[in-house]
Amino acid sequence: MDLVSGYKGVVGLVFGNEKSGSSNEDSYVERLLDCISNGKLSEDRRTAMLELQSVVAESSNAQLAFGAMGFPVMMGILKEERDDVEMVRGALETLVSALTPIDHAKGPKNEIQPALMNADLLSREADNISLLLSLLSEEDFYVRYYTLQLLTALLTNSPNRLQEAILTIPRGITRLMDMLMDHEVIRNEALLLLTYLTREAEEIQKIVVFEGAFEKIFSIIKEEGGSDGGVVVQDCIELLNNLIRKNASNQVLLRETIGFDPFMSILKLRGSTYSFTQQKTINLLSALETLNLLIMGGSEADHGKDANMLTNRTTLVQKKVLDHLLMLGVESQWAPVAVRCAALRCIGNLIAGHPKNLDALASKFLGEGPQEPALNSILRIILRTSSMQEFVAADYVFKSFCEKNADGQTMLASTLIPQPHSMAHAPVEEDVHMSFGSMLLQGLTLSENDGDLETCCRAASVLSHVMKDNIQCKERVLRIELEAPTPSLGAPEPLMHRVVKYLALASSMKNKDGKSSGNSYVEPIILKLLVTWLSDFPSAVNCFLDSRPHITYLLELVSNSSTTVYIKGLAAVLLGECVIYNKSVESGKDAFTIVDSISQKVGLTTYFLKFDEMQKSFLFTSASSTQPRKQLTRSASASMVEIEDVDENNLLDQKNEDHPVLSSIFDAPFVNLVRSLEVNIREKIVEVYSHPKSKVAVVPAELEQKSGESDREYIKRLKAFVEKQCSEIQDLLGRNATLAEDVASTGGGSSYARPEQGAGSDRVQVETLRRDLQEASKRLELLKAEKAKIESEASMYRSLAGKMESDLKSLSDAYNSLEQANFHLEKEVRGQQGVGGSSSIPDVEGIRAEAREEAQKESEAELNDLLVCLGQEQTKVEKLSARLLELGEDVDKLLEDIGDDMGLPADGEEEED
Repeated sequence: MDLVSGYKGVVGLVFGNEKSGSSNEDSYVERLLDCISNGKLSEDRRTAMLELQSVVAESSNAQLAFGAMGFPVMMGILKEERDDVEMVRGALETLVSALTPIDHAKGPKNEIQPALMNADLLSREADNISLLLSLLSEEDFYVRYYTLQLLTALLTNSPNRLQEAILTIPRGITRLMDMLMDHEVIRNEALLLLTYLTREAEEIQKIVVFEGAFEKIFSIIKEEGGSDGGVVVQDCIELLNNLIRKNASNQVLLRETIGFDPFMSILKLRGSTYSFTQQKTINLLSALETLNLLIMGGSEADHGKDANMLTNRTTLVQKKVLDHLLMLGVESQWAPVAVRCAALRCIGNLIAGHPKNLDALASKFLGEGPQEPALNSILRIILRTSSMQEFVAADYVFKSFCEKNADGQTMLASTLIPQPHSMAHAPVEEDVHMSFGSMLLQGLTLSENDGDLETCCRAASVLSHVMKDNIQCKERVLRIELEAPTPSLGAPEPLMHRVVKYLALASSMKNKDGKSSGNSYVEPIILKLLVTWLSDFPSAVNCFLDSRPHITYLLELVSNSSTTVYIKGLAAVLLGECVIYNKSVESGKDAFTIVDSISQKVGLTTYFLKFDEMQKSFLFTSASSTQPRKQLTRSASASMVEIEDVDENNLLDQKNEDHPVLSSIFDAPFVNLVRSLEVNIREKIVEVYSHPKSKVAVVPAELEQKSGESDREYIKRLKAFVEKQCSEIQDLLGRNATLAEDVASTGGGSSYARPEQGAGSDRVQVETLRRDLQEASKRLELLKAEKAKIESEASMYRSLAGKMESDLKSLSDAYNSLEQANFHLEKEVRGQQGVGGSSSIPDVEGIRAEAREEAQKESEAELNDLLVCLGQEQTKVEKLSARLLELGEDVDKLLEDIGDDMGLPADGEEEED
């Protein structure tokens, strides 16, 4: 390392060339430390301090040498030379340099990091942290500034140790909180330090809040200009989020002390609402994260979470938070996509499971000119936006609105009135005058001619929310009929049949060119709509089966090797719904016909395998476990702002089956629905195969001889009838054997070779008995091993009890012998006293009396001295009191303050310093 270019004078002489070894640096650091410790002239000591700071800031070897020798010297200066401000500054700056990693030092990745080692050494002693905190009360600006920088460096490298040390130091956090009211530069450093300090430290969070953190945070945010402020506002909001994250008690304090009004002022857009700088975007995202933390409640272990969460939601809506969120997420289309998406998600979280907030959103109207319902505006975003993330966020609003909200679903479904064909393709600007349902149906049918099914699938996603778990809404949508493109050429078409036609169109488009926009999720969304529609609704199943090609198309989807695992799985679920909710008795539409088609064209083993493949997919396994949302820190904020670039990259990769839109579609409720349907489908198919519908309608007249029919012809006809029945019975026996094989193969997780039809059931029974025998033998072995273990433990405890009993007996014998020896000794003493041996035995009582008398004399002498001193002090106090009365001071009040100060000697000493 070439240090000549960096330093002058002595530094250049010592490090004369690039090949100077670490030993030279060690000796040089040692000489500088010796000069600082033992130098006679203060000027030499200060020069040595400056040179030491320079070399430690530039050289890793010097950092290592300083860590080995320099900490006692620097801490001694901080402790004993407070009056020499320049030396204290130099010591603090040197310590900061020793704890700062040197970025330009190139070496192997596993090289020792001197800065980390030095931070570990310095933080090991709690006294060092206490000494640094005491420096925050110094008057010099740079002393306080470097001290905060040093504490931040320690916290970055050794957070747990520093948090524990600060908690044990009296008024440690109080001094840090006082720095928030200091000079702007000091305040910003203290803010950064507190932000690091309050992460994952609940005790420190509580103390910081008790010290008035909320008031100080919002005061700084207001002073900096709210959301239009700089990075200081971001740090303030990050500190606020640390204090309320998973902490219900702090949320209650915030709500009941200063309230939510100061927070609302951050969300309110000021000035030119068209200008969104990067920092303003980050500030708004941070504030929306704060809102989400309040909406989602405290920690999961807190029993009062639900009550606190509901109270927060109610209070926030009373404070008009919906107006601010609708402005950011819906009306401000010039706002960045990341802000709009975050605002829409906040709206969804705010209304989920809260009847009053649901009604509040349903009654909101937007726009200055012709106003329209807020839900219509959000639907327009879904149908028109070019951002996938914004579509997912807006769709989440409708998902939250319709979840367990039958009245809201009915209200939306009541507006589902098809527009005349002449109006269906009206200019999109005219949809501001449409009802919610008309706009939704227009979105469903708009894509038919232009070949783009993107809008259709988005409308299908909203429609699935409207119908979920609501039979009345399903019936109303089922009755909707659409005009044919040319009314004179066809009758009205049920909406369900049009949706299935779009599903087939999406599949054919993908097979044709393989690169149509959105094809990776268009089919799953339409299939989800159909699965939701047919669930527990036989009328929809009957309507679906009215068109025979529908079953044929689903069978093709299930067996198509080019489709994704999700498309094949959902198509299998849809076929299963046509079995379990099938109430039809018509030939060709009943449950047995569907099961027979599955068995003949797909095979039950292959069919059930589609369920298993979908259940093992990433989206299904990750749907039940909600991933924790990444905290919006300084390092993560830049990636959050660039959300649009992520969208474009995802759209280009159409081969990815786990499209980001699919992760929102396959949420936990839908995954649970599919899993419950799978169980019912398996049971129902077994039941249908066990009790099949007869293919022959036996008419008693056929068993009678017809008029004019000869006996030979009659016998021949009866023989043919019996032969036909025998063949049908044989066919059914074969089907049952095949079903048993399929069920066994699917349950065991592997496919078996098909046995002969007559031996199928026997093979299954033998295999089942063999597995049961193996499991029984395994359980027997486990029980034997457990019995042997218990017996060995019992013998061990018996031997231990015997040993303890023998030890107790020996202790008892020893105690008895000691008692006997003591008795003999006391007897000998009494005998000697009686015989006249008192002269040889000292008079214990006399010695005690003499010692007591001497102690009493000494205590009386000390008491007299104290009384004399007390009298002198009393005289002084009386004179001072008289003087203070002359000056107009309240003596009693002063004495009370003196009494309070006596309780805090450490603080008083620091203030005198």
